[in-house]
Amino acid sequence: MKYQNFEDVPVWNDGIQMTVAIFEVTEDSAFRGRGDLGNQLQRAALSVPNNIAEGFERGSTAELIQFLYYAKGSAGEVRSICHVLLRMPVFEHLKSQISDLKSRARKISRQLGGWAFSLQETDIKGTRHLNTSSRQAYQQKHERAQFMAEMETILARARRAGEEEKSNS
Repeated sequence: MKYQNFEDVPVWNDGIQMTVAIFEVTEDSAFRGRGDLGNQLQRAALSVPNNIAEGFERGSTAELIQFLYYAKGSAGEVRSICHVLLRMPVFEHLKSQISDLKSRARKISRQLGGWAFSLQETDIKGTRHLNTSSRQAYQQKHERAQFMAEMETILARARRAGEEEKSNS
């Protein structure tokens, strides 16, 4: 599925939801007097959807991939900070919420990795590089691949029919 806006991308929405949840958790008084811990967690979380948005808006597949990996790194940072929080007794009453945030960050990281991998396997350079001839070439390649898949299906049916005919005689 092609997305027209980064706001339509499911992993961006997951990143926004995680970020909102982190801002809510860090309002807890346990974060007061703990240095920059809450702020660092907030910035790491906010970096996830922001990097997805920036990469999406760059208009090239190579830059999108690069920013997806930045977002993936930020999701890893969220998980790392959550590990620290889970080991600190002062955050014991938030254990369930912190574990949930860590799970969300892991899910987001997997989604970002999958998306980046699928983009690495494509020959589309991104909207910035599209022109009429490249769009036509891409469309023709897609149509050829679809035609070949249909031909394979037809050949497989013909082979099965031939084998059934042999076994019936």
